[in-house]
Amino acid sequence: MTLDKNLYLCIIMTTETYKFLQKIDSPLDLKRLNEEELQVYCDELRHYIIDECSVNPGHLASSLGAVELAVALHYVFNTPDDKIVWDVGHQTYPHKIITGRREAFHNKRKLGGISGFPRMDESEYDAFGGGHASVSISAAFGMAKAAEIRGEKRQVVAVIGDGSMTGGLAFEGLNNAGASKNTNILVILNDNNMAIDQATGALKNYLLRITTSGHYNRFKRRLWRVLSHTPMLLHLCQRMGNAVKQGLLNNSNLFESLNFRYFGPVDGHSLTDLVRTLQALRDIEGPKLLHLITVKGKGYLPAEHDQSAWHAPGRFNPETGERLKSKSRVARYQDVFGETLLELARMDNRVVGVTPAMPSGCSMNIMMEAMPDRCFDVGIAEGHAVTFSAGLAAAGVVPFCNIYSTFMQRAYDNVIHDVALQDLPVVMCLDRGGLVGEDGATHHGVFDMVMFRTLPHMTMAAPMNERELRNMMYTALDFGHPFIIRYPRGGGAGATWCDQPFEALKVGRGRKLRDGEQVALVTIGTVGNFAAAAAEKAAEEGISVAHYDLRFVKPLDRELLDEVGRKFREVITVEDGAVRGGVGEAVTAYFNECGYDVRVHRLGIGDEWVSHGTPDELHHLCGYDEEGIFLTIRKALEKK
Repeated sequence: MTLDKNLYLCIIMTTETYKFLQKIDSPLDLKRLNEEELQVYCDELRHYIIDECSVNPGHLASSLGAVELAVALHYVFNTPDDKIVWDVGHQTYPHKIITGRREAFHNKRKLGGISGFPRMDESEYDAFGGGHASVSISAAFGMAKAAEIRGEKRQVVAVIGDGSMTGGLAFEGLNNAGASKNTNILVILNDNNMAIDQATGALKNYLLRITTSGHYNRFKRRLWRVLSHTPMLLHLCQRMGNAVKQGLLNNSNLFESLNFRYFGPVDGHSLTDLVRTLQALRDIEGPKLLHLITVKGKGYLPAEHDQSAWHAPGRFNPETGERLKSKSRVARYQDVFGETLLELARMDNRVVGVTPAMPSGCSMNIMMEAMPDRCFDVGIAEGHAVTFSAGLAAAGVVPFCNIYSTFMQRAYDNVIHDVALQDLPVVMCLDRGGLVGEDGATHHGVFDMVMFRTLPHMTMAAPMNERELRNMMYTALDFGHPFIIRYPRGGGAGATWCDQPFEALKVGRGRKLRDGEQVALVTIGTVGNFAAAAAEKAAEEGISVAHYDLRFVKPLDRELLDEVGRKFREVITVEDGAVRGGVGEAVTAYFNECGYDVRVHRLGIGDEWVSHGTPDELHHLCGYDEEGIFLTIRKALEKK
């Protein structure tokens, strides 16, 4: 869709045109504004987020949809004494700016700057850290219960949206909190009918029936405006509204059945309705759920028209809406996965794709468009995605289950109990393995190799380039046992892969890429490219370095390691993951077991949390970029 440039011109503002934005440094400042001034502030806040994200990218569309909600929450509640728990964190840019981080927002997601997600160690207003979906209700209920035990009078609010209500943990929280009738908790369902991509599943259809019932909503809005000025009448409005809803929709209320008082749906962009409703709900005891209808990307037409693309659009021109994509000549690993999956599916009708709400993020949307009946977006439900895949495999198909490495942590038991223990041929593709960059510690995929190399009979591979990823997927197809492939975010190494013939790899066998005499580099995955460059640089200084690519995290290539152990005394292992319990430790343990006289220098991520920054900055910080590997080569020889 081509949009008129003039549609954007009205939103561009400069520092001089902001009337209230520069004056608000805390929620206390916000409370000094009247309702008309609050609305102006909301407009300025939205413009500020657009302008800042255009040059310093982040999660744009979700935050634009939560501007009025964040303002209303901090206007009505007494934060930070009252607690607001934001789910995932995609929606929190307005919250961060309101709570004293307006100037720091210039450096969000940069090395040394503030996080793009809530962090308890960053601000007293961040009641609970976030980054993964569906945690808010459980955390908020814990806080509310603690206040009840301690005899403290405080409000606790959980804001859940961006598809997070589809996660099983959200329902566990609702189920537990609903059984505690006296505990004061407010759940706000920020319903924009989206996750990162279009929301899916029966819950989406249920909420859609509520929000699109014309007769019911007209009646409810009129009743709401008449009765919502006092808590007692608001409660009556809620009870009457649910009775009417059951009659008009011929459907019971899901949330009421879980002992939550349900209020809504309410226009989440009507500041007047939001403030009035929150003020009334503040005085009603017990578990409550407020259902808001919002628009992801609200106030910026490009984001409203293509909500998935503008979830995290990168840099863009705020005036024209043009996204300023980097001109990389190499394919992204996710696209290699997506194209290869479709090719394999055309070759073999057993192949299906499964993803938990990440079709565009992992590029499974390529196969979804071509073969929609053989791809499944199961919603934000990683554990279900794995066990669903196990069921598919048990019935004779070969599922390629693609989950970001950091989110696969949530499905660890499902992998053990439902896949590995039963030896089912599920191919688990872990996108975003290693340090992912600006999203920081909640999203780095640094523990996958540690987790899965300990499982009996598990096979785990990590490609060094695009062609290797393609061949590993082909190898996994007919392997007949659980098979994990992990690869990083972003562009590949530039290897030719498209239209290349498939090659079946020998499972558990690595390869020697470079011969040498003084030091051996043993690498796993794409960091092998850093090692190859470091070995070349060492050669220019007269240092002879051998380079071995393991290819497989498990099983390890014992013949390859025997060669290394017999020939070298200085060995450097490199991995884009946790060193403690990682591949380097496995290699060291093998050398010790065999009695080889080898000194192993292990490079990777130490026993610490790595914050946010560009991948290049973080690789350098952790010491396993090209420079870090080269310096380790030199130090190893100096200590001989």
